[in-house]
Amino acid sequence: MFELRTSAAASKREQYEELAQQARGLMDGERDLIANAANFSALLFHSLADLNWAGFYLYDGTELVVGPFQGKPACIRIALGRGVCGTAAQSRQTQLVHDVHAFDGHIACDAASASEIVVPLVKADGSLLGVWDVDSPRVARFDEDDRAGMEMLCAVFMQAVAAA
Repeated sequence: MFELRTSAAASKREQYEELAQQARGLMDGERDLIANAANFSALLFHSLADLNWAGFYLYDGTELVVGPFQGKPACIRIALGRGVCGTAAQSRQTQLVHDVHAFDGHIACDAASASEIVVPLVKADGSLLGVWDVDSPRVARFDEDDRAGMEMLCAVFMQAVAAA
């Protein structure tokens, strides 16, 4: 049985390193994209404070389609270049948004969301798998430590599903 464990006394960087280690263990030997995405979403949603949504949008060759997540029901389809997720997918750059209401074109799937971080998921061949999206009801919840931590966690995820 898997048990979540994070140290409240640890620095943010240490918490992300601990989560990366847990994610590696959770996905070890499993190559199924959906199974790993579901467990990854649950791990992060239940381990990080002040989140109201954490999950995946997967690229179907045309647009982003909601994948495994934790939180309230979400928007199903997002065009590339639209909203924070579509911007991350199109630019292939992490989007760190301190206040989603100040982000031109933000898509409000959950009115409670106030800040967001989205990491593009790019395969080794350069093609887009999708994006990892995390929302918070708190303005400025995410900072540069979160960017580095989320990017590290997404690298762990991509390594686990590379053979899929």
